[in-house]
Amino acid sequence: SVTVDGGAAQALRQGRSLLPVGVRALSGSFVRGDVIRVVDGSQVELARGVANYSADDLKRIAGLRSEEIEQRLGYHLGDVLIHRNDLVVV
Repeated sequence: SVTVDGGAAQALRQGRSLLPVGVRALSGSFVRGDVIRVVDGSQVELARGVANYSADDLKRIAGLRSEEIEQRLGYHLGDVLIHRNDLVVV
């Protein structure tokens, strides 16, 4: 699962994609294409969605703006961790 900040939680409720900048922590391991849980700081589940990046990649890009992803990883799989079309808010 990934834990997001208040701004990211609000964006998800408004039907927006989850950006790496809003991720504060992660737990467990996952690979690109896995469905992951998105929780707030109180561990309340907000959404589930398909991850564009693995847990290992996310550890390196969490908190970064989208334009910083390629510089950090050396490649770019998209600007979002979970695209809104691949996300279900619960």
